[in-house]
Amino acid sequence: MNAMVEGITRTAAAALVLCGFALSPPPVAAATKEELDAHVGAAIQDLYRTSAAAKELAGKSAGMLVFPTIVKAGLIVGGEYGEGALLVGGKTVAYYNIISASWGLQAGVQEKSLVLLFMTADALSKFRESKGWKAGVDGSVALATLGAGEAIDTETQNKPIIGFVFSNKGLMANLTLEGSKITRIEK
Repeated sequence: MNAMVEGITRTAAAALVLCGFALSPPPVAAATKEELDAHVGAAIQDLYRTSAAAKELAGKSAGMLVFPTIVKAGLIVGGEYGEGALLVGGKTVAYYNIISASWGLQAGVQEKSLVLLFMTADALSKFRESKGWKAGVDGSVALATLGAGEAIDTETQNKPIIGFVFSNKGLMANLTLEGSKITRIEK
């Protein structure tokens, strides 16, 4: 009897996983470099409208990785995907994707934008030399939140990599990038 219950449990779990993947939308990808570059530019302007502090920090950064749209979807099993561009000196130097998976109580679809500021040349160099960079493993990202008067706390400002997660409603709080894998792609 226990073997039968165990078999049914495994089958139900497998069915839930397959349903999660089946109900998830396909990855969102820009058709061309030009289209992605346009979306990146719009995301940067959205961030600057959201936070003057982000604009100031971006001006001091060694590089800026921008994912204009990251889509997260799931039902029990979730996935996240987006494409973006790395800018150095205001110019696009490479394209990347971001992928992550999650398991747990979740249902629905969410969109967000992400900008990572590499505040030191060393942090940027380590990122560019990686074959698949994982947040929290290959580099720690300090997620920026705004305090009173739209100031970003001093501790965050002194980190080598600062992340801004935002949507059309402003900066998002209580999010994590842990386990997200960022890989260079050809466009």
